[in-house]
Amino acid sequence: MVTIKRLGHTSSLLFDAGLSPTAMVVNADRLGVRFYDLQAVVLSHGHFDHAGGLAGLAGRRRASTMPMLVHAEVWTRRRMVLPGSQIQPFPTVSKKALRQGGFDVVERRVPSLLLDESVLITGEVDRTTEFERGMPPSHEAWTGERWAHDAKIIDDQALVVNLRGHGLVVLTGCGHAGAVNFVRHALRLTQVERLHALVGGLHLSGPAFEPIIPPTITALAQFAPSLVVPGRCTGWRAQHALAAALPSAWVPSSSGTSLHLESAPA
Repeated sequence: MVTIKRLGHTSSLLFDAGLSPTAMVVNADRLGVRFYDLQAVVLSHGHFDHAGGLAGLAGRRRASTMPMLVHAEVWTRRRMVLPGSQIQPFPTVSKKALRQGGFDVVERRVPSLLLDESVLITGEVDRTTEFERGMPPSHEAWTGERWAHDAKIIDDQALVVNLRGHGLVVLTGCGHAGAVNFVRHALRLTQVERLHALVGGLHLSGPAFEPIIPPTITALAQFAPSLVVPGRCTGWRAQHALAAALPSAWVPSSSGTSLHLESAPA
C-alpha cells in the first residue's frame, strides 16, 4: 500500500497483492488498513505470486470499478523447466477474471503518472548493466509458437516517487529487471540526481543470482541511498552483504512493516 500526502490531500494505491487470495486482506485487517479509498492497483509484473491476492481485494472495494495498471505483457504464459524435475507451469493472470472482479484494466508499456501525478510507474525498464542478465534458461515463456528462454521478464516495472528535498524513492516487486537498472532508469526518466530510498525485492537469492551480489552492491553504494529496505526475494546472503556495505541505510522488513518518509520543508 502506497499512500501519498500532498498539498493537504491524501491518496493511495496498491502495488502488487501477494500470492494468497486471503493473506493480504487478513493482514490488512490485523493492521487496521482499509481498502475503501484505494484509487488504483498496479501490478509490478505477471508472476502469480504478485497477483493472487487480487481475488480477496475484489470483495473489499467500494467503487463499482477500480483502475488497474499493468504492462501489456503481464498475461504472458510462463513456466520453470528445471533439470531432473517435472516442468512447473505458472498460473497466468487472467484479464477476463480481473474485469469480472471489477477491475478496469489499463495496459501500458510506457511510463505512467498516477495519484495526481505524484507517482510514476516506470513501464518497461532499460537494461543497461553488464551483470544484471535476468532469469536463467530454466525460466521460459510461451511466444505463441513455442516455449523460449524468458530472461528479461519485460513486463517488470517499478513505482517511483520524488520526495521533495531528498530524491527518489524506488519501489520494486521482485526486481527482475535488476536493482541497478531500476535505479538508473528512474533517475533518467525523472532527471532527478539523487536516490533517497530503494524498497522491495531485489532478487539476488539462489545460485543463478548470488554471483552478482558484489557488483550490485558496489553500484548501489555509488548512489549513496539514505534508505535500503530489501524484500523477501533478495535472499539472506544479499541481505547480510547490503547490511555490511550500507550499515546506515539498510533496514530489515517483513509483513506489516510501515515506512513513513517525509519531504523536506518547502
